[in-house]
Amino acid sequence: MAEESVSQEQDTIDELKKALAEAEEKANTYLADAQRERADYQNLKKRTEQEKQEYQSRANAEMMKQLLPVADDMERAFNMVDPRFKDSTWVEGFRIIQRNLQDILRTHGCTAIDCVGQAFDPNFHEAVAYEDGDEGIVVSEHRKGYAIKDRVLRASQVSVGKGNNTGAGSDKKCPDNE
Repeated sequence: MAEESVSQEQDTIDELKKALAEAEEKANTYLADAQRERADYQNLKKRTEQEKQEYQSRANAEMMKQLLPVADDMERAFNMVDPRFKDSTWVEGFRIIQRNLQDILRTHGCTAIDCVGQAFDPNFHEAVAYEDGDEGIVVSEHRKGYAIKDRVLRASQVSVGKGNNTGAGSDKKCPDNE
């Protein structure tokens, strides 16, 4: 009878060991699932935040694009002010407004593209005319271009040197823009 009792105890121990192993396997499975779900959630949070920043960046860029014609108009207006009025208080008031507008553009990362004297780059420049000058070099700027970081909002409209510096026949339109 003692042998039978030991055998029953051994069977109970074996059953308990088997149940424990199954419970550990389930626990490990649940733990792996929980870790995977946590990682998926973290990835979702990161992706959502990135999408939110991209959306804000696009909205910011669109707003800056809409302000660029105003900046152009202000610059043109100052270029046309009669010399008699250049020192007028009202002209100075508009200069302050222009500086404020430029500050707003800069604050949002919008900067003018530097182009005169630079090599023509179709990613940043739009050629509208050829002029005498070093071939492939931007000779003059017709309309300022702007970028936010590395993203071009509006390409600079430029005249590109055609490779001779004689002065004859300058200001010819580019064939693409006629």
